Amino acid sequence: MNTQERNSITIQTLADTERIAAEILFDYSEHKIILLQGDLGAGKTTLVQAFCRKLQTIETAKSPSFSIINEYHSPAGPVYHFDFYRIEEEEEAQELGLEEYWDSGYYCFVEWPEMIPSFLPRKYLSVKLELADSGNRTLQILPVDSTLF
Repeated sequence: MNTQERNSITIQTLADTERIAAEILFDYSEHKIILLQGDLGAGKTTLVQAFCRKLQTIETAKSPSFSIINEYHSPAGPVYHFDFYRIEEEEEAQELGLEEYWDSGYYCFVEWPEMIPSFLPRKYLSVKLELADSGNRTLQILPVDSTLF
């Protein structure tokens, strides 16, 4: 697996979330698949909402916990938002045709990717969120590209 150096960012306010979402979309523009990991309440959906605002989606992003996937419309095309928290078996994800989404070239934001390890794409941006006792959130950002092997 070929990876670059991990980047660490601290979020203290909602305004920070908006700014950092814009920076991530710009700095890592070659990564259309963004995997978000973190405990419940760490801010994964809040970050996806900020990404969607920056991408000017028509719909307001909300957690797709029960539907597994939400599709939003933006001027640049569809934006896909996955939440695998509630799947019981990894094979449930296979029925969604994930490779078609991964290969679409459109943004795919994936919450709880650790629930589908066999179906993850080969190239993605990993964003791990940690909530501190102070209420601040730390993001660990790591581009991953295993297509080179």
